[in-house]
Amino acid sequence: MRYLPLTDTDRQAMLATVGAATIDDLFVDVPEAARLSGPIAGLPMHASEMAVERHMSALAGKNVAAGSVPFFLGCGAYKHHVPASVDHIIQRGEFLTAYTPYQPEIAQGTLQVMFEFQTQVARLLGTDVANASMYDGSTACWEAIGMARRITKRAKAILSPGLHPHYVSVAKTMAKYTGDALDTAAPTLNDDAGIDALIAKIDGDTSCVVVQYPDILGRIADLTALADACHANKALLIAVVTEPVALGAIRSPGEMDADIVVGEGQSLGVGLQFGGPYVGLFGCKDKYVRQMPGRLCGETVDAEGKRGFVLTLSTREQHIRREKATSNICTSSVLCALAMSAHMTLLGEAGLRRLAEINHLGASAAADRLAQVPGVEVVNGAFFNEFTLKLSKEARPIVRALADRGILAGVSLGRLYPGEGDLANGLVVAVTETTTQDDVEALAQALAEELA
Repeated sequence: MRYLPLTDTDRQAMLATVGAATIDDLFVDVPEAARLSGPIAGLPMHASEMAVERHMSALAGKNVAAGSVPFFLGCGAYKHHVPASVDHIIQRGEFLTAYTPYQPEIAQGTLQVMFEFQTQVARLLGTDVANASMYDGSTACWEAIGMARRITKRAKAILSPGLHPHYVSVAKTMAKYTGDALDTAAPTLNDDAGIDALIAKIDGDTSCVVVQYPDILGRIADLTALADACHANKALLIAVVTEPVALGAIRSPGEMDADIVVGEGQSLGVGLQFGGPYVGLFGCKDKYVRQMPGRLCGETVDAEGKRGFVLTLSTREQHIRREKATSNICTSSVLCALAMSAHMTLLGEAGLRRLAEINHLGASAAADRLAQVPGVEVVNGAFFNEFTLKLSKEARPIVRALADRGILAGVSLGRLYPGEGDLANGLVVAVTETTTQDDVEALAQALAEELA
C-alpha cells in the first residue's frame, strides 16, 4: 500500500469540516502534562532497522515474565494455565482471519463460534442471554451503566466502593460526556463488602447499582438483598465479575437476580498479554435484550431445514443502527472470545468446577501460611482465590523490595488508591493453579524479613 500524505489544503479542509481551527485543537482533552512539547530526549531521530531491533530486544529483556518468578498479582488480571490446544485452535486460518462478518450468513463457522460462546457465557453468568463479546471488562461495565440509563430513564449510578478503580475511572471518563452522575467511594480495609450501605443509598433517582463480585479486595457478598432493594426502587443491579473462574465455585450473579452481569474473560484462554487484548463479557435478563450493546448471534434453519446461524441483533454503530446504536465500541474481541470458548470447552463443567476448587484450596492454604507471618493480618473471611493482607508497614515499598528479590508479591492498594491513608498498608494477593507451595513459602519468608 502506498503512503499518500495529505497536503496543507487537505488538512485545512478536514479541520474546517470538524470545526477545529488547528490540529492542536483536536487534543485539548489531553492534559497538558501528558503532551510532548518536542522530540523525546535521548531518542535518535533515525536508526537502522537492526539497531532498533537490538534496542527493543534489550528493553524487553528487562521485563520479568510472569512464569519465571513467584507470582501473586491479580486485581482483575490473573495468571492461569492455558492449554496449548487453545492456541492451536485460534491459529487456524478460518478463525484467525475471520473477524467481523459483515456478510454474516456466509461465515457460518464464525457465527457458530459466537453462538457457542454466548451460550457458555450465559450459563457462566447465570443470565438469560449473553452477547458475542465486547472490548474488555471495564468498557463492558460502562456499557451496562449506559444500558441502565436507557431502561430506567434515570442518570444516577451508585458504584460500589469494591468496584475496581480502573473500571470506575473508565466510567467517570464516559460519564463526562453523557451527564450521568456517579456515586463513588474508596473501599475500607475490612471484611465488610458494604452491601447495607449501598442499599441505604438507593432512591427514586437511581438508575443502577454496580457491584463487583468478588470485589477488589476479594470479598464475596450475597447480592440477593441488594437486588431486591434495587428492584423495589425500579433500579437495576449490575454485577461485575473480573475472575470468571470463581463462578465455578460460587453462585452466579444471575442466580441472585442481577439484571445485567458483565465481566472480563481474560482468565479463561486469553492469558495476561501485557494488559491486552482482553475480552468483555455481557449478559442480561431476556426482557432487556433490545437495549443490550454489541451483537447477538442466533440459531435458525435454512430453506432446506438445515441448522444455521445468523446475526439476530446488531446494535453497534457500524451496523444499520448508526446514530441510534446502543454502543459505539466496535471491537468485540472475537478471537479472544474464541480462545475463552475453546478453554471452557476443553474444561467442561466438571473441569471448571475442579479448576475453581484447586484455586480456592491453594488460596486458603496460602492465606493460612501468610497469616503466620508477624506483621501480617488477613482481612477476608470468605474469598475465592484472592484475598487482602493488612501489613504492619506501607505495602508499596514492600512490593518493590520483594520484586527486587524476584517475587511479585501482589498489588498494593496504595498504588490503586493513592492518597487514601488507611489503604496504604493493604496488599491484594492472588493464588491460582499455577502457584506452588514453594512460591507461597518464598513469599512468606520474604515478607517476614521485610516486616521485621
